[in-house]
Amino acid sequence: MKTRKSLTALMIASAFAATLAGCSSKSNDSNGEGAGSASSTAPASSSAVSDGSKTTKLDPVTLKIVMPGDRPADMDVIIKEAEKRMADNINVKLDLVFVPWSDLAQKTQVMLASGENVDLIFDAPWLHMEQMISAGYYEPMDDLLQQYGQDAIKVRSQQMFDANKFQGKIYGLPLGNTHLAGRTYLVRKDLREKYGLQPIKTYDELIQYAYKVKENEKDVIPLLAYGQGASTDQAWGAFRSFMEYDPQFIKSDALGQSLVLYYKNNDGKVYNLFDEMEPTIWSWVQDARKLYTDGLIHPDVLALKDIDSVINSGKVGAAVYNEFGVPSSLNTALAKNVPGAELEAVTFVKMEKGANITNFKQANFQAIPKVSKNKERAMMFLNWTAQKENYDLLAYGIEGKNYEAVGDDQYKQIGTHYSYFPYAWVWNPTTDRLNAGFDEETIKHYQFNKDAANLTPSILTGFSFDPTPVMNEISLYNATEAKYYNSLFDGVTDPDSTWASLKKEGAANAKKIQVELQKQIDAFLAQKK
Repeated sequence: MKTRKSLTALMIASAFAATLAGCSSKSNDSNGEGAGSASSTAPASSSAVSDGSKTTKLDPVTLKIVMPGDRPADMDVIIKEAEKRMADNINVKLDLVFVPWSDLAQKTQVMLASGENVDLIFDAPWLHMEQMISAGYYEPMDDLLQQYGQDAIKVRSQQMFDANKFQGKIYGLPLGNTHLAGRTYLVRKDLREKYGLQPIKTYDELIQYAYKVKENEKDVIPLLAYGQGASTDQAWGAFRSFMEYDPQFIKSDALGQSLVLYYKNNDGKVYNLFDEMEPTIWSWVQDARKLYTDGLIHPDVLALKDIDSVINSGKVGAAVYNEFGVPSSLNTALAKNVPGAELEAVTFVKMEKGANITNFKQANFQAIPKVSKNKERAMMFLNWTAQKENYDLLAYGIEGKNYEAVGDDQYKQIGTHYSYFPYAWVWNPTTDRLNAGFDEETIKHYQFNKDAANLTPSILTGFSFDPTPVMNEISLYNATEAKYYNSLFDGVTDPDSTWASLKKEGAANAKKIQVELQKQIDAFLAQKK
């Protein structure tokens, strides 16, 4: 989710690739020359249309923007300030529609299929990005970016555009602030210290801590994961795949965050758990089952919709989270509910050069639906958000009220009325600020993963799966998986019988998807030789 974060797919037209700032070793250095600076078109932030003799102010336009999550308390204040700033240039008003994460896939698909008037919409490969593109719901952005998106281009590295293609076109503005999404366990530091435990360095130590919580805190659930919607990657057992290195498992391009089809290491092959179960992955399933039956994983994990509120309540010992570090909003809210309580970030993601394989794809995108009557103005707005002062407003809120700037690249959150969520609509690696409250190790993780040279490129970098030939099979398989996957990886149901049911109902469709995906990968790799 939030990477949800952790984040994919948008590429810039090849005509711009040569002028994009940010080379492979300077992924966060794209403030210099960008495609926009080399373009002969009018600046994307231009406020008016000129015919050479006079300038005509743009007519006012209201953009309907569909966002994931819950509406922040101060959202109206931020919108009012943004509209004030835009009045004399792009002349845009904002109508933001928030959809709960748990309902996001279904409701946004209905919106698009019904032709509801929407100008910008959040989507992601782990949601239904490829399917919506294949269905023809999104407008290619190549020309719009060239004419109106120079600033939006400049704040994103060349890798972000080159690697995030859908069927050879730009179908969404990529949202991300690093080349590798963070994965963290949020641990109650106060409880760990209360039991005299040292900082957690391994998964086994995390579980030892969880058992201590169960033994000593009758009102605290030791472990919390996700069990609803598209958050299959945040089910307890599945979450471990982001921190495994022998072998390194990578989700396929066909089934979002599902582990049923996957890549292993960097060999260009598509593996299928229905053909042969990976012992390591099965051990995660069995481990989750034991933790659930021992009373460590939240008993209502499949029913919980608002995970953050559960963490904030202080009734959780540790929770999975799709970023590095601890969000200030969570620690602030937690401390209000449980004085003295504090969260700390625990991650087993390696910070070793070359250890992590990545295809440089991002997990989140802003797309422009075909039905939008305001496509040009929507791109002007995305471009406007890339300017530093405007990004700060939409990402962090009102300075002095919602946040305090710390230098040019960090911030401190004030209160909880406008929590950090640029990942949902404006995220980029150049203007994004790091939380000044992050611990030193978290800061190092972000800085390390902003540099593409520290990562091993996947041989599938630049590959884009076209789901059109197997759209029906994907739809049928996803419906089947929704019944079993989270309960399996969260340990809620018996592993053997649950896996048998999933395999019986889903194996045939998964095999057809696998064959088509491998066919396209083979063609892609053949072209590279």
